[in-house]
Amino acid sequence: MAHRILVTGASVAGTTAAWWLGHLGNEVTVVERTPEFRDGGQNVDVRGVGREVLRRMGLEQAALDNGTGETGTAWVDADGRVAAKFATAELGGDGPTAEMEILRGDLARLLYESASAKAAFRFGDSVRGIEQEGDAATVTFADGRVERFDAVVVAEGVGSATRELVFPRKNDPRWMDLTIAYFTIPRAVDDDRLWRWYHAPGGRSVSLRPDRKGTTRAMLTIQQPPGGEQDWTFDRQKAFLRERFTDAGWQARRVLDGMDGTDDFYLDVLRQVRMPRWSKGRVALTGDAAWCATPLAGIGTTLAVTGAFVLAQELSRTHDIAKGLAAYERAMRPMVEKGQAVPKLAPKLANPQTRTGIRLLHGALNLASRPAVRNVAGKLFSRPPKAPDLSAYDRPGTLASVRV
Repeated sequence: MAHRILVTGASVAGTTAAWWLGHLGNEVTVVERTPEFRDGGQNVDVRGVGREVLRRMGLEQAALDNGTGETGTAWVDADGRVAAKFATAELGGDGPTAEMEILRGDLARLLYESASAKAAFRFGDSVRGIEQEGDAATVTFADGRVERFDAVVVAEGVGSATRELVFPRKNDPRWMDLTIAYFTIPRAVDDDRLWRWYHAPGGRSVSLRPDRKGTTRAMLTIQQPPGGEQDWTFDRQKAFLRERFTDAGWQARRVLDGMDGTDDFYLDVLRQVRMPRWSKGRVALTGDAAWCATPLAGIGTTLAVTGAFVLAQELSRTHDIAKGLAAYERAMRPMVEKGQAVPKLAPKLANPQTRTGIRLLHGALNLASRPAVRNVAGKLFSRPPKAPDLSAYDRPGTLASVRV
């Protein structure tokens, strides 16, 4: 049954939801607080069931064609020597580097441009209030407009303001004791197609990843408990990183120099979003606003596109909004809970505090990368969580059975 639906947030989850909702016959409006579409961001990957969703949208090959060109992952020492390497082509499938590695902005643009033919996008606006009645949700926007919708889909980020309007103080974040800064720096002559990952004592790491735009994507990580760093100004965050990484070694100086001139700096203190429920009346959460698993899970984008697909399908196969949202949650909970089950010990093991710990990590990775065991090890890196059965949406006679 067709509905009038508002999606808040032109994120990967939001644009995917808009595509499918529109494709299935609904009237869809997407509102995004930024003044124009955002196509920035660093590497993301899409695996397993997420690729099937893109395939059904006719976008899988375009996403592969727009990939970063990353060919594998290598852990290096202070002199740049490779201690362990996993080449994607040798693993027979996804490993630390997935076959579909793409910049977040490039994937988001593919989704947005395709969704624009199926939904109306409104930039520079946001939700200021939602009042729910028996037959509709009345939404007040920042620009003063008041409109009624059959359902509202909140597809914003980990700090979603709209989520807080509807579910005040219900988010119980799980802090992962890892701080990551992402930004783009000039490409160097010796930058290759590998994700190169260097560890320094003190739980610090420096990563360099390729793109196809003539630049290099850098990451600085620190394993430590949260200290509110995500709320600092950019200047304070950068000063903090300069202090912590000045003596880190390898290419840390180059990365810090590049940080000063970058225009896409972003720092995050990783925390999972753990909501007891994803819907209230006619309002539903999806993507990071519902279940941010953090980059440690390795399936954030896969969850985003899969959850958006399932939500759109369930809403489109019934006139009862509450029934559709309950079915969406039942379908997605197992995958989300498995994806969020990253032990708090994992960031500590992956980011050792001592030189001895780094040597042990490199030794274990080197062993795992050897031909006799690397396929098994590669599957551990990319082991998919329990995913919803997409064939359930192919039953004849339902709107949800429509394919491209």
